[in-house]
Amino acid sequence: MSIFHNIYNWLEDAAYVWRQEVKQVFRDEGVLIFCVIVPLVYPLLYSWIYNNEVVHEVPVAVVDLSHSQQSRQFIRMCDASPDVRVAYYAEDLDDAQSLVSRQVVKGIYLIPEDFASHLNRMEQATVSVYCDMALMLAYKAIYQTSIAVTQAMGAEIQTKVSGNYTAREDEITTRPLDFEDVPIFNPQGGYGSSILPAVLMLILQQTLVLGIGLAAGTARERNRYGDLVPINNCYGGVGRIVLGKSLCYLMVYAVMGAFLTMVVPRLFHFLQLATWQNLLALMVPYVLACIFFGMTVSCLVRYRENVMLLVVFISLPLLFLTGVSWPQSAIPGAWQGVSWLFPSTFGIRAFVRMNTLGGTLGDVAPEVRYLWIQAAAYFAAACLVYGHQLHISRQHARERLDYLRKKRQVRLGIKRLNTSKI
Repeated sequence: MSIFHNIYNWLEDAAYVWRQEVKQVFRDEGVLIFCVIVPLVYPLLYSWIYNNEVVHEVPVAVVDLSHSQQSRQFIRMCDASPDVRVAYYAEDLDDAQSLVSRQVVKGIYLIPEDFASHLNRMEQATVSVYCDMALMLAYKAIYQTSIAVTQAMGAEIQTKVSGNYTAREDEITTRPLDFEDVPIFNPQGGYGSSILPAVLMLILQQTLVLGIGLAAGTARERNRYGDLVPINNCYGGVGRIVLGKSLCYLMVYAVMGAFLTMVVPRLFHFLQLATWQNLLALMVPYVLACIFFGMTVSCLVRYRENVMLLVVFISLPLLFLTGVSWPQSAIPGAWQGVSWLFPSTFGIRAFVRMNTLGGTLGDVAPEVRYLWIQAAAYFAAACLVYGHQLHISRQHARERLDYLRKKRQVRLGIKRLNTSKI
C-alpha cells in the first residue's frame, strides 16, 4: 500500500504543478502570445505571403545597342513571357544600373552592337544578363527567361539553315535528344512548397522555447517552485515538476502541432502526402523533444528578455542546418554535429520527407529514433537543471528564513530590555 500511496502522491504533485503552469501560461501575456497566438497567426501570415509560389512580370530594363531586327525579336519574346516584363529602355548600362539601384527594375538585358552581325555571319552572339541577387525568385525569373528565349531563337535559326523538308526533320535538328522536364513533388517550382514545411516545424520548436523561457524567467524573478511541492530530495523528486510542466505544454502543442502540420498545408493547398497516423508517430517524439529541450535551455534565461535574443539569433542558422535550404552534403561535419543537438534538425527532415516527398514512416525511422533519444536525454537534463535550481532556491529560502528569525530575535530582545527598564 505504501508503494501505491507514494505513486498517488507523486501523481498528485505532478497534477498540482500542471494546474499551476496552465494558470501561468494563460495569465502571462508574453507566454500566451508565444505559445498560442504566434503559432496560430504567424504560419497563416507566412503561408499567405508565399501562396503565389513564383513571381511573375518581374520588371527589367533593356539596353539595346544593336537596334536590329534580331535584337527587337529577343526583346519581344522576353516581354511576352509570363515571368518578365520589359519596363524601361535605357540608353546605356549606367542608366540601367541606376534603375536597379533605385529598385525600379530587378535586372538588365544588355544586347551588344555586334549582336545581329554575329548571327548573320553564323557566329555565336552573346546577351549579357545582370540580375539583382537580393531576391532569388526575381533572379530565377530573369535568368531562366533569357535562357528560354535564346534557345528558342537558336532553334529557329537552325531550322532556317538546315535545308530540311519536313517538320519532323526540323524537330530532330533542333532537339535530337527529346526530354520532358517534370518537377517532382514541387510542380510549380515554388518557394512555398519547398521551404514552408520546414518553417512550420521550426515555428513549433522556437515558440516552445520562447514560451518556456519566458515562464522560466518569470519563475526565477518571482522565485517560484521553491516551496511548490513538499519534496525532500531535490534531485530525486524533481521529476514531478518536469512532468507537470511538460504536460501543460504538451496539452497546448498537441493542438498547435495538428494545426501546423495538417490544417495550414490544406488551407493553402501545399503538398500533403503523409497520413495522420504517420504524422502522429512523428509529432509525439518531436514535441516532447522540443519541450524538454526548451526546459533545459531555460536554465540560461535569467531574465524574460534574454530568451527572445537567443531564439531570434539561432532561428536562421537552424533552418540552414536542416539541409532544406542548403544541401546537407555541403554542410561541414562540425556544423552537422552541432545540428544534432536541436530537435528541429531531425523533425524537419522527417516531416519534409513524409509530407512533401511521400515517404513512409519506415523511411524516416532513423530520424524518429533520434527524436526519442533526444526526448529522453533532454528529460534527464531538464531534471538535473530543475533539481539544481530547486536546490539553490531552497538554499536562498533557508538563508532568508534564518535572517528573518535572527531579526525577530533581536527585536524581541530589544523589546524585553525596554520593558525591564520601565
